[in-house]
Amino acid sequence: MYIKRNAEETLERVLAGNKIGIVLGARQVGKTTLVEHVLAGRNAVFLNFDLEVDKARFLAVAALSPVEALKNLGQPAVLVIDEAQRLPAVAGIIKGWHDARLPVKILLLGSSSLSLLDQTAESLTGRNEKLLLTPLLFAEALRSQSWFSDGLPPAVLRSQLAVPLRAFLMQSLAFGGYPEVVLAGDRPRLLRHLSADYLWKDILQTGLVKTPDLIKRLLLLLAHQTGAEVSVHELATQLQMARPTIERYLDLLEQTYVIFRLPSFSTNPRKEIAKSRKVFFWDTGIRNALLNAFATDEFRPDIGALWENWVISEVAKHNLLHGAPSELFFWRSRTQAEVDLVVKTGDRLRAFEIKWQPRPSVARAFRTQYGVDVELIEPGNPFVSTLATV
Repeated sequence: MYIKRNAEETLERVLAGNKIGIVLGARQVGKTTLVEHVLAGRNAVFLNFDLEVDKARFLAVAALSPVEALKNLGQPAVLVIDEAQRLPAVAGIIKGWHDARLPVKILLLGSSSLSLLDQTAESLTGRNEKLLLTPLLFAEALRSQSWFSDGLPPAVLRSQLAVPLRAFLMQSLAFGGYPEVVLAGDRPRLLRHLSADYLWKDILQTGLVKTPDLIKRLLLLLAHQTGAEVSVHELATQLQMARPTIERYLDLLEQTYVIFRLPSFSTNPRKEIAKSRKVFFWDTGIRNALLNAFATDEFRPDIGALWENWVISEVAKHNLLHGAPSELFFWRSRTQAEVDLVVKTGDRLRAFEIKWQPRPSVARAFRTQYGVDVELIEPGNPFVSTLATV
């Protein structure tokens, strides 16, 4: 079953443009499936550089002139190269083909930014347009449910469909949004497989990580600290590793779209925390797999932290899919007043408290400081309608 993705329109725009398309995202988020669906019925050739035979075929035609190379590939209208970061030479070759104005649209797909974004995109500066694909948004995952259809009025969702909607929200918190996981029967098994070695295969293949067990131990600590400010010094102490090593591992986990870091918002370091960061997982299912905690009830002890991660990752995914027009932060004063999420778009600020259970707010200080009301995001409306507009 194919789940319609919001990124389809963006991919169509990339295909209609005159630049090389680069589609990035973690393994198994559906990059290849999305591209195959959009290109169905078109004259397209797919190469996968995880396969040596495809890599050899590409290198063979690369030795020819650009025109002959295209003929040898069958004169496709679109050439798709999956796992493009597996061949560092791809950037120079594709750059030559693009500059020769060959009548072919080229799409490069990659499961990490380690090589593809930092090196290939740099080589193709001014010649590429990127699409970053994330795990499914909640609205996308809902399309997999027989009882749901796009365009249902909010009143219907809150009344007639409130029970299945709430149940699906709990499943989303527990199992996340990887397409195969959303559609699977045995979700814990698939998530354990993803969170074992597969998801950070790119990190291990760089050779920058000498002991894979340390990555897993680091991720486990981060999973336990979801929603809390993370101290690199404390992580280094607990893991008995050098601080620069921890920083490098965190960078690698970000570059492979496993985690992302939320910096603190501050315009007055004397009164506000200015240098702290929180770490969140792009997918709560991966976080729960690390903890082996797949309960779908509302009374699990980590429900508050899990809800915060889920909401912030939804906002971050929306932001990423729209080209990252906004900057995301958390805020905390030195008197411990806190706002879970601050969204800065140009000169505009929006602030949010993310609470599973209502409790007295301590966010009045933010309004006093910035003149911005703090909005509440709670599970009463699982769609969290503000998410699409923050």
